[in-house]
Amino acid sequence: MACFRREGLDALVAIGGDGSLEIANALSQKGLRVVGVPKTIDNDLDQTVVTFGFDTAVDFATECIDRLHSTAESHRRILVIEVMGRYAGWIALNSGVAASADVILIPEIPYDIRKVAAKIAERERSRRHFSIVVVAEGALPAGGGRTVLAAKAAGKAERLGGVGQKVSEELEALTGKESRVVVLGHLLRGGRPTSHDRLISLRFGAAAVRALGEGHSGIMVALDPPAVKYVSLAASISRMKTVPVDCDTVLTARELGISFGD
Repeated sequence: MACFRREGLDALVAIGGDGSLEIANALSQKGLRVVGVPKTIDNDLDQTVVTFGFDTAVDFATECIDRLHSTAESHRRILVIEVMGRYAGWIALNSGVAASADVILIPEIPYDIRKVAAKIAERERSRRHFSIVVVAEGALPAGGGRTVLAAKAAGKAERLGGVGQKVSEELEALTGKESRVVVLGHLLRGGRPTSHDRLISLRFGAAAVRALGEGHSGIMVALDPPAVKYVSLAASISRMKTVPVDCDTVLTARELGISFGD
């Protein structure tokens, strides 16, 4: 607080995901005027329909999966694409459905690798000699745990990763088909924003300044179509927004014949 006063600052606009906004909420509780803006590719912040950055990540992942269809089909391989998202499967779900994946594995629906192999075998019988499997980095087998590259340490969250390789190796062993894995990783976190993300970020930014002008503090701007509204900053970080297993996108995927390994 003393530092803010010394620099002549009277408010903070905090832009980020749950970690950044948790710090922002703590500062708000200490008396600093704070307004949060939801920015994360994971789309896992509660109280808002979407966070900016998410659409750009999904758009790029979709393009990558589209490109990988050609090599998967020509070489008659299984291609496993691992995408980011931590403990929420929004990126995997949306890009997988948009790019016509055959299997999508997300944290919210623990998978049985034998059922994934059965889906691939079914495609083989239908003379579809390739399969596209999109895996969220936080996906986990039923009765098992997540694949972790680095354990949680002081000041650092656990680092997820490696589940794509695990799934690829298991499918190769179960199906006898050649399998390859592609990890999109941090490629999803940068690049040219989509027009949707540009518009949402501008709307959020304008709403944050508007909120401060109206005397608000301890709030986050959030999309509630067609409006941008103000929600409690504390409420926005109180729980993670994960994919509802009965949401329309999951139902649509199932109706298109996409397997979730369950």
